[in-house]
Amino acid sequence: MAPKRGATFRRRELGKELRKLRDSKGLTLQEVGKQLGFSHTKLARVEIGENDLPRVGDLEGLLDLYGLDERGDREILIQLHRESLSKEPWTPYRHVMPSKMPTYRGLEQDAQLMRTFQPSFVFGLLQTESYARALYLSAKPVDETNTEYVERNVALRLARRELITRSDNPLELRVIVDETAVRRNVGGPKVMREQYDEIVELSRLDHVTIQILTHDVETYRAESNFSILDFSEALDPIVQVDMPNTISVTDEERDVQRHVRRFDAMRDSALAPARTAGFLQQLAREWT
Repeated sequence: MAPKRGATFRRRELGKELRKLRDSKGLTLQEVGKQLGFSHTKLARVEIGENDLPRVGDLEGLLDLYGLDERGDREILIQLHRESLSKEPWTPYRHVMPSKMPTYRGLEQDAQLMRTFQPSFVFGLLQTESYARALYLSAKPVDETNTEYVERNVALRLARRELITRSDNPLELRVIVDETAVRRNVGGPKVMREQYDEIVELSRLDHVTIQILTHDVETYRAESNFSILDFSEALDPIVQVDMPNTISVTDEERDVQRHVRRFDAMRDSALAPARTAGFLQQLAREWT
């Protein structure tokens, strides 16, 4: 049985098919928008899965214009449309997410493989509740956020951990963490020792690989944290990069491959996964 996909996955899948149909007819976004009374910018966002089509009539108008008459093919796309309108489990947290994060969050729940690099802090899916809360509380007076914002983000971060702890088809996760990230004091010695223990426990999962990129290695190091998501079917890989107050999400092949090369370079220079536990246990002793 095919796995049930989330609304964001289906929205992006539908957008990809619509873009292929438009290209096959040799039509520009502007030409389609003019003929159907759509904003061409709205249609562009539909094709990359950022916006949905609220009415099935809008979809049928596009399919008529593109000459898709085969009933079976139309029904497949109409079903994709229905599924693209369902609510995502993270919807209650949407108002505390930075721009583009809802799209990324919707896609990561259907990814098969995530490769990620974190230069500054422990990667979010590995964070304990205490570490995550301390991180948000330290930024609270600077960013002028409130307690509700902090607690909502902590809850969202913990909910995302289900990606690697769920029993059914967990996400395969490969993480490279710069030594700076695990040495940075977040919450004090007790929180840090608890965090090290959690990373060690998670690294024992068959589908989780964690490596430390130590300070003494002379190698390439990416300046920003990023994640690469791979899907088993239908969708091209995407890369997400953190930026000030927003994130970038793209499936452009050049961008994806550039970040794959970056990840591979750092992976080859980082400590072997089998040495992660020993390295963190040594750090824990330094905190005492």
